Amino acid sequence: MMESDLNLIQGLRQQCPKAQQQLLERYGNDVFAQVARLVPVLENAEEVYQDVFVKVFMNIDKYDEAKSSLKTWISRIVYHESISFLRHKSMPTIYYEDREGEAEKLSETEVEATFGQPNPDTVQLIRAALKHLPPDERAIITMFYYEELSLKEIAFVTESIPTTVASKLSRTRKKLCKIIKMLQS
Repeated sequence: MMESDLNLIQGLRQQCPKAQQQLLERYGNDVFAQVARLVPVLENAEEVYQDVFVKVFMNIDKYDEAKSSLKTWISRIVYHESISFLRHKSMPTIYYEDREGEAEKLSETEVEATFGQPNPDTVQLIRAALKHLPPDERAIITMFYYEELSLKEIAFVTESIPTTVASKLSRTRKKLCKIIKMLQS
């Protein structure tokens, strides 16, 4: 860990306003992007964003640099706050449900062809398709593709194990591929 990170964490633990401002400047945009990908309504995303930083400031003493980077620890809070908000918000949402394992029938080759070489059309389709996934599946896809977290980091964030994350990521990619094909037709 860099000395600037150590100083930042020490300042946060002392509840120094300057350190809190520095944390917001360093991670604020990334955190808001993470929240906005999971919580679709702007006002709700802003509410969750604020809750995330309140929780970070209140729980900084629980951060253990031996277990994860500060960014990954904050991502864990983003994940839990976003999922919790969506569960408690009584908004009727219809998600694509894979009937009889249809997504499982797709080969990895078909999935790779869909996600292969990103172009503006593919990116647009993926964004549209993400809205049809439950929040926990959407979170894993966004952490892996948008935030480029490793399976180990995603496992830390979701309080799982890397092999479980890999399996869920594979199933979710297939489901997302099926949704894209459905949107294209």
